[in-house]
Amino acid sequence: MCRNSVYPRSNVSRYPVSDEVVFWSDNYDGYCPPSYTAAHIGGQSWADVPLPSETVFPKWNHNDGIVNRVSFHGEYKLKDGLPQNPIGRTGLTGRGLLGRWGPNHAADPIVTRWKRDEHGETLRNDISGKNILQMVAIQRSDNKLWAIPGGMVDPGENVSVTLKREFTEEALNFTDKSNMVEEFFKEGTHVYSGYVDDFRNTDNAWMETTALNFHDEDGTKVGQLQLEAGDDATNVRWTDIDANLKLHANHADIVKEVVLKRNAHW
Repeated sequence: MCRNSVYPRSNVSRYPVSDEVVFWSDNYDGYCPPSYTAAHIGGQSWADVPLPSETVFPKWNHNDGIVNRVSFHGEYKLKDGLPQNPIGRTGLTGRGLLGRWGPNHAADPIVTRWKRDEHGETLRNDISGKNILQMVAIQRSDNKLWAIPGGMVDPGENVSVTLKREFTEEALNFTDKSNMVEEFFKEGTHVYSGYVDDFRNTDNAWMETTALNFHDEDGTKVGQLQLEAGDDATNVRWTDIDANLKLHANHADIVKEVVLKRNAHW
């Protein structure tokens, strides 16, 4: 996905990168990607300064003050003083739409419940015989794809805080259920930590996420709350999970891990 021909919200075309030359270990003579960093990033409090700089020297592969520059994939290399995407070439240098050089950390809450009929009975798939799992999915406003309702981890913020904040901002409308929601998001099952094949990735900046599953076993908690799209979402819904599910980036692969953990239909 992050090797799409034209970079999002721009007219910049990525340098062609075939599957055979994605990895840095693959020889690619003549690889000459364009550089692009969106103009609106300049001066933003959540963004790094342009590099190289005579006054700013980031601490790569470390916690740099309150900014987490550590990758889940271990120590990343530097090329020309800039972080090098640990997965491989993307056809573009610079930061694109991302604020940080190197890893840009997000958190993704996968909120699930069992699909039930009008009598409250759990529904099974006729073929697999396994219970059907549902998740809360939002429709992103930038690319119109359905996705996990996550977001960026603020500098110095605990991931657990991000998970609850992003879900309530993007998918929930509640007034008198705040205590229940607070309790619900205290216990999550770790699903994934690592690279996200995001359309915004570049050779020097990329998305990484921490995904946790918050499951409403009997459907009496978050499973009963009214969903309402907000923040960066244009729509929100409970979505049946199966092998045909199409989601933003590699979210479907992450959701599949939840299915395996819950022994649900896929």
